[in-house]
Amino acid sequence: MRRGLTGTYEYSIAGGDTCQAFVPLPLPPRPALSLDADLQERLNAAHLALGRLDGLSLLMPETSVLLYSYVRKEAVMSSRIEGTQSSLADLLIYEADGAPGSPLDDVREVSCYVAALEHGRDRMRQGMPLCTRLMNDMHRRLMTQGRGRGKAPGELRRTQNWIGGASAASASFVPPPPHRLERCLSDLEKFINDQPERHPSLVKAAMAHLQFETIHPYLDGNGRLGRLLIPLILVSEGVLREPLLYLSLYFKSCRNDYYDLLQAVREHGDWESWLSFFATAVQVAAMQAVEMTLAITRLFTVDGARIRREARADEDALRLHHALFSRPVARRVDITAFNGQDAAAIDRGARVLTGLGLLRTVFGTAGEPIYVYTAYLDLLNREAP
Repeated sequence: MRRGLTGTYEYSIAGGDTCQAFVPLPLPPRPALSLDADLQERLNAAHLALGRLDGLSLLMPETSVLLYSYVRKEAVMSSRIEGTQSSLADLLIYEADGAPGSPLDDVREVSCYVAALEHGRDRMRQGMPLCTRLMNDMHRRLMTQGRGRGKAPGELRRTQNWIGGASAASASFVPPPPHRLERCLSDLEKFINDQPERHPSLVKAAMAHLQFETIHPYLDGNGRLGRLLIPLILVSEGVLREPLLYLSLYFKSCRNDYYDLLQAVREHGDWESWLSFFATAVQVAAMQAVEMTLAITRLFTVDGARIRREARADEDALRLHHALFSRPVARRVDITAFNGQDAAAIDRGARVLTGLGLLRTVFGTAGEPIYVYTAYLDLLNREAP
């Protein structure tokens, strides 16, 4: 449905240029959404895929394993959209106090993404609603290190920004002026928390994400934080127990469609086309997460059976293998904290796993060995199962 312009334009100044900034109307849209049979079917399919993902996470012997890996994979993909070159291996080795193979600022940015998501999840578990204050706290953690650390972490911007183009005058989109941000975010916060009315969970997540991207309230990091809101809304709605759904890969692969649909909502009020795209993204991402979960479980089972068969069930190797299932890149101290193995037992197990081709060793900044479960890391690095 085309509702026409979903906001108002007003003059603003950016970099000395006069431009027209867009101020979105509060959600929900008017007239109300029109969920025809095709759109409702897409939303139903997305909900079904989410249900499978959430159900499968309950069957995992250690849900934390899946969460640990998937959060970090999403951090890498989301940050790549913003131009970083860091890989998943770079991030995990950096977290293990090693020397990353990409620019340090890149891997620090990705690490901050993990910290921001974990902070948001933990604060919500403590009873804090998804609100502007929490967004600011997450943004502060997101921008603590890396290239964004000098761009007012945790603070709403005080200057006009723009998207695309060398200047605001030639930009593809100009978000609201700074003096409109508090009101825009207040309206968004009310919508997320069911004021003035409740909306279905997926519809809420889709519209809230787009509205946040339109507001673009910070000097930097808006895209990453906007993508973080999606799984956190689904957790707050009880659709997912853990924030295991990540759409960055899908958005990256359909980047032109993504931006065109955002603009179509702003200019024409075509929320239904955006919801259709979003529902497909959720379905695809959830199905990929299910397949990845099954593949990880199969890998652990197959490799464990191989250790029992070819290494005569070597106890040190089996215990190390189990530890690396939880942390595929780990130092001795990490493994000891996980299962109590001492350094000698870890080294014995590492020799066995290396002989089987399951393990490689890299060395950190202080020369300390860091053990890498290669097949597991290769599996996580795949962009689609």
